[in-house]
Amino acid sequence: MRTRGAVLLTHILTGLALGYTVADIGYGDYAELNRMFTFQDPRMLLSFAGAVVIIVVAFALLRVRRTPGRIHAGVIPGAVLFGTGWAISGGCPAIPITQLAAGYLPALVTIAGVTVGIRLCRWANARYFRLDRGSCGL
Repeated sequence: MRTRGAVLLTHILTGLALGYTVADIGYGDYAELNRMFTFQDPRMLLSFAGAVVIIVVAFALLRVRRTPGRIHAGVIPGAVLFGTGWAISGGCPAIPITQLAAGYLPALVTIAGVTVGIRLCRWANARYFRLDRGSCGL
């Protein structure tokens, strides 16, 4: 029988293992990410591509099917902002947590930026755009 404590412990251990792996690969290092985005070093780009291949194979084996969501006007600008923020800050929204755990205090600025960005997105969507949030949960 699975208890809440056992599930919580499993999530904590899995999160720690993922954080360690991400930090060890170099995804928490701005210089490494810069080399990836400028195509100076293909190592991290290939590790990212390898992770995508592994998850695609796992989803195929598990027969995971998703119903494609509707693409609305906010998808393209949102993707551009997300990618630009990733390149400037040196990490997607999860990486600053890894950076902070490794003692890199400037990650607090990125975490604050992500928080403000989410709140601005919710406000702008409610006030101006009223885009279907679908499964994103804006």
